Amino acid sequence: MKFDELDTQMRRYETANDRHVERGIYMVARIDGRSFTKLTKEKISFEAPFDVRFRELMAETTRHLMNCGFKVVYGYTESDEISLLFDLDIDAYGRKLRKYNSILAGEASAKFSLMLGELAAFDCRICELPDRKVVVDYFRWRNEDAHRNGLNAHCYWMLRKEGVAKGAAAAQIEGRTIEDKVALLASRGIDFHTLPSWQLRGTGFYWVDEEKRGYNPKEQLEVVSSKRVIKTDLYLPVGEAYGDFVRGILT
Repeated sequence: MKFDELDTQMRRYETANDRHVERGIYMVARIDGRSFTKLTKEKISFEAPFDVRFRELMAETTRHLMNCGFKVVYGYTESDEISLLFDLDIDAYGRKLRKYNSILAGEASAKFSLMLGELAAFDCRICELPDRKVVVDYFRWRNEDAHRNGLNAHCYWMLRKEGVAKGAAAAQIEGRTIEDKVALLASRGIDFHTLPSWQLRGTGFYWVDEEKRGYNPKEQLEVVSSKRVIKTDLYLPVGEAYGDFVRGILT
């Protein structure tokens, strides 16, 4: 069999399940850290329950992904996960899922590992969302998940630092209402409502126009130009206000 014939035959196997996302469907990439509990608790000594160094690693990884060849209109990160909303009309790589999943997982893993100086890996999957309402619901879901995780993390690590064993600390939190957990923190002098917003609601990333002033020596005039930059937002709105915020990005 000649090479051309062999190549054609093998390409059929390579692309047999090469599915692409139909136009008119919104795509959100969900990128999650793999085995990050072990990485952040055993290999690297990060402060618990939240560490600014880890937040900045995730933030820089998100900004990198928004600049690596895909038209991303909004990025969001909480804990060890990143969500990227693509422009509705994005056509990179023919909207092939295997390309988005493999490239974004690879880029995130490489960027994070280089910054950390330790091997770290991410996986990626594409969520296909039919309309704007579901896109808003998706990001509200992740925002509420950040709130739940942030509350649980503060309760758990408060107990652990008091000497409570892992299992016992988890048992004390399990099944409690939000009000009970807030009261548990308050009993130790911790006001949950004054904790940093990024710990409870995550961090958002979106494009804004930034004015840049310069000087034209030839014309001897001050010149003003504008360029698109990524804004990092550590103070995201809550509830319906966050929904309105995401709708604003979509429009």
